[in-house]
Amino acid sequence: MQLDNPLIVQSDRTLLLDVHAPLADECRNELIPFAELERSPEHLHTYRLTPLSLWNASSAGFMPQDAVNVLQKYARYDVPQSVSLWITETAGRFGKLRMIPGAVVEVKSVKTQDGTAVCEQYLYLVTKERPVYLEIKANPQAKKYLVPCAYDENAVSVKTELSSEEKNYCFSLKLTDRGTVKQLLLQALWPVKDEIQLEDGEPLDFQLRSVTSAGKPLEIREYQNAAAAALVGNKGPGTGFGTIVLPCGAGKTIVGMKIMDLLKTSTLIITTNISAVHQWIQELLDKTNLTEEQIAEYTGENKTIKQVTVATYQILTWRPEKDGPYPHFSIFRERPWGLIIYDEVHMLPAPVFRVVAELQAIRRVGLTATLVREDGCEGYVFSLVGPKRYDVPWKELEHSGWIATAECVEVRLDLPEEKEIDYAVSGARVKHRIASENPRKFEVAQEIINRYPQDKILVIGQYLEQLADFAKRLNAPIITGKTPNAERDKIYGDFRSGKIHVLVVSKVANFAIDLPDASVAIQVSGTFGSRQEEAQRLGRILRPKERMSRFFTLITRSTVEEDFGSNRQKFLAEQGYSYRIIRYTTKDDLNELQEGIGACNEYK
Repeated sequence: MQLDNPLIVQSDRTLLLDVHAPLADECRNELIPFAELERSPEHLHTYRLTPLSLWNASSAGFMPQDAVNVLQKYARYDVPQSVSLWITETAGRFGKLRMIPGAVVEVKSVKTQDGTAVCEQYLYLVTKERPVYLEIKANPQAKKYLVPCAYDENAVSVKTELSSEEKNYCFSLKLTDRGTVKQLLLQALWPVKDEIQLEDGEPLDFQLRSVTSAGKPLEIREYQNAAAAALVGNKGPGTGFGTIVLPCGAGKTIVGMKIMDLLKTSTLIITTNISAVHQWIQELLDKTNLTEEQIAEYTGENKTIKQVTVATYQILTWRPEKDGPYPHFSIFRERPWGLIIYDEVHMLPAPVFRVVAELQAIRRVGLTATLVREDGCEGYVFSLVGPKRYDVPWKELEHSGWIATAECVEVRLDLPEEKEIDYAVSGARVKHRIASENPRKFEVAQEIINRYPQDKILVIGQYLEQLADFAKRLNAPIITGKTPNAERDKIYGDFRSGKIHVLVVSKVANFAIDLPDASVAIQVSGTFGSRQEEAQRLGRILRPKERMSRFFTLITRSTVEEDFGSNRQKFLAEQGYSYRIIRYTTKDDLNELQEGIGACNEYK
């Protein structure tokens, strides 16, 4: 028993972190690789151990005993034996199923027009354990794709070292079903360790510059090199696919380009919007030896394909008919891609998941600030793009000066009396909108803007009518999904150059937009309780700069917005951010927002 320790480990696999204990911050950092944050009230944070969190950790070389050691190190009371056993058994499921090269089989019933034989590539799924083999053999979904067989070492061109058990406890599957099977087995709580050698793509003469085209030294940070190396590995089986998790502002684009530098192969980059496409192209031209002739844009405006092509998820998932095919999926097969970069991978739309399931032979990396998905589809990213290969706590990068120091402030204000009855009689969705569009929020936003005349300020929200009203009254430009791309790029450029002091943006600016000098964000409304949106919006102001960044969230007190706000903050609380709470009645309540004043009320 160590009463000063911060962690209480419960038999239901929940972990209670006492945020006031001396080692709380240290413990939080060590929990991040293998535990998920569930709740974050003022005094005790609740984490949970889940199969996916453990398998992500295992894929990165974090062993089950490592997790047990962390719990024992920080536990206030003895760690329940049942928890230690569950960790060992659950984490140990990773690697019990291996996917390895199989045979090439001639399809005897099919010939090409010139009489050439048609061949089909097969893979093997093997295990050492008979119970695992029998469970999968009995799975009705698995039967559609997996055929029990004995390993035929004479039929394979790529030899794999197998135990005698694996040679007998073996299934064959078609290469084209590789991703689907991995996804299916993950749902059955059997993560597959994919040890298939990935195919090499078209070679590309690619080099990072030591000095950018703008004449600035280009230094790859230690963690950026480590992230790229963790993905590429030794280029052997089991490497070359996975997810890199880094905070906004930490240079995920640099990591992507470093991976391109290590692989030197034709690359398809998919990102969230046209502005992000243009930013990727500008970064490639500025920091690499690529020329404009080597980079293509594949969007609604331009549809060309070159050795390096940057596309949007939107164009890939567009189709002329609701139930018709996706005509632009052909981009995946236009070239022998050696690498696919999924920018903001947590935003992968369902149709793209289906394509990713087919593209298991291509090296691929997902870049994101958070793998949190409100639809619970993190497992799809794990099984199809690849497990988390690299992660680093946000606060660690802040302490190193790689991202800005940020203060989070929640300003709570009352709903006007004339809105109270409408709110009381409305359904949940309408309640959220009434609270979000509280007209008093403009008064607060204006006062915050007045207090930071030297800062570049983003006003971010969900509802277009609300944002249009703010833009008009602030005499500030506005960017929404309807803003033409050329106008959008001009406004972003004016903001970066300092011509614009305040910019109003909708959720289109949540992702992949580089506004390095923005230091204040005022969130006036959001997408219900979206944790990843909260993280992304804070990320708009995390580029390193000399001044502190501030993230304000305006919340209508005693409404559903307050409840949603608590959920939104969970991910950032896990990263060590505190929310200062200000109860707003008059503008004098904001007087504490002066340089050097610390948090008066931590909301973790």
